[in-house]
Amino acid sequence: MKVLLTNGSPHKEGCTYTALCEVSEALNENGIDTDLFWIGKKPLSGCIACYSCSKNNKCVFDDTVNEFLDIAGDYDGFVFGSPVHWGGAGGSITSFLDRVFYADLNGGGNRFLLKPAAAVISARRAGTTATWDQLNKYFGLMQMPIITSRYWNMVHGATPEQVKKDLEGMQVMRVLGNNMAFFLHCKNVAMKMGIELPKQEPMVFTNFIRE
Repeated sequence: MKVLLTNGSPHKEGCTYTALCEVSEALNENGIDTDLFWIGKKPLSGCIACYSCSKNNKCVFDDTVNEFLDIAGDYDGFVFGSPVHWGGAGGSITSFLDRVFYADLNGGGNRFLLKPAAAVISARRAGTTATWDQLNKYFGLMQMPIITSRYWNMVHGATPEQVKKDLEGMQVMRVLGNNMAFFLHCKNVAMKMGIELPKQEPMVFTNFIRE
């Protein structure tokens, strides 16, 4: 089993990376393999609702979103890390997730169905809980069990060194990794016992305004 941890910060090895590494180490100690994926710092377009993804299960913009989609199906769980920008998730990770999940949902890829997910938030001071709420909405729509920790999944600090001094935050990251590993092991046992994934119904859309 393996988990993909995505760094949504423009800084490849900054505060968000530091938090994700702590989660990764905890997963590794529980026998779960991990890989880190950096979305990079090039501009990422938001979704333009062109519906091209419904035809080929990929985004019309060929960038790190498609790189991620190409490998996502090989993983059993996901952790998405974001810095706080203006009290919410960073613009790049927001555009990234909008397109990743819409391409999969609209294209029928099922790369994420019932695979556990968690959000990790990094901030100097404030905006962490709002960002955590924002990212968890993606997982809820995608039927991804949300993994929690002993506290909300956040660290504080303006530099990686300061993040490491946030002892409670780092502990929260370790507990998160342990909890995700436990869930994955339980799911693995269930599948081996013949317990199948729930039957999926066709999606029903009900508009608030009807003609």
